[in-house]
Amino acid sequence: MKRLGKALLFGLLGGLLPLAGHGEQATERFSKDPEVQAFILNMHEQHGFDISHLNSQFAAIQSNATVLRLIRPATSPGTQRSWQRYRQRFVNGRRQAGGQSFWNEHGALLQRAEAIYGVPPEVIVAIIGVETEYGQNMGNFGVFEALASLAFDYPPRAEFFRGELEQLLLLARENGVSALDIKGSYAGAMGIPQFMPSSQRRYAVDFDGDDRVDLRNSAADAIGSVARYLQQYGWQKGAPIAVPARVNGNPAALLAEGIKPEQTVRQLGARGVVVASAADDDDRKAALIDLVTPGEATEYWLGFDNFYVITRYNRSSFYAMSVFQLAEALREVRNNRQAAER
Repeated sequence: MKRLGKALLFGLLGGLLPLAGHGEQATERFSKDPEVQAFILNMHEQHGFDISHLNSQFAAIQSNATVLRLIRPATSPGTQRSWQRYRQRFVNGRRQAGGQSFWNEHGALLQRAEAIYGVPPEVIVAIIGVETEYGQNMGNFGVFEALASLAFDYPPRAEFFRGELEQLLLLARENGVSALDIKGSYAGAMGIPQFMPSSQRRYAVDFDGDDRVDLRNSAADAIGSVARYLQQYGWQKGAPIAVPARVNGNPAALLAEGIKPEQTVRQLGARGVVVASAADDDDRKAALIDLVTPGEATEYWLGFDNFYVITRYNRSSFYAMSVFQLAEALREVRNNRQAAER
């Protein structure tokens, strides 16, 4: 019995030991992985980073299973793409009310951003509303760990995330902070407007004049940065974003051409796309957008250049349409209130 008891005890310990060592192996894997070491060497050669310091930073993190699970596309039938379900998450009473409050609080900053960059306040507010509900949900993942997990354990987009990891380390050094202390989303987006590190370094602006860019704590910097981002991607001041459409015939060929506007409304009309009143925009380029909801008729819209610009923020027609419709709802409420106050 004693011998059997010892055997059982060692068997139990044997079952537990791999679990106890797993965290150590995961932590060591980043610091010892040849690909990580090649990345560290490149950061040293290209940007002058200290190798031992980077080794210590990678030794402090491990591959994050939650990040890797969240980044993968949904596969179950219950989570198939649905425009109506997606829309309800972002174009709703709570975000509209929050948007009005945000607009009221930061109206002067929004006007200044429009004057400089040409992007209307409602679009800036809507993007911030969709991204983080006006700064309430900025994410609490360690961005360094999240990006490292995606850069070295998610092959489909490893190259992209390694680039973002490089940009994060440069951003942290420029701002005199540790990359380990930066928080954000599971995909590495940061702050009120959820900028990826490369976007923050390239497009973010100090809009409150305090000589630093702080997208997590400064609504002013977030507002100016969103406006500049859109402007840099080609936002056209005063131009339309999207209009509802109807399609006669099979739209498959038009949809296969993508969401970048390449043909005029007039040309699309000759191919069976009908819009209610586009006489002023007949020569403006557009693309056919389909918004699919399982079990319901597909919605069709024409997306103009400004719609395409919004998809540069998040490359999804669902996302861009949610921003557009939230912006329209915010503007309508504000205009009605101002009219009633006159």
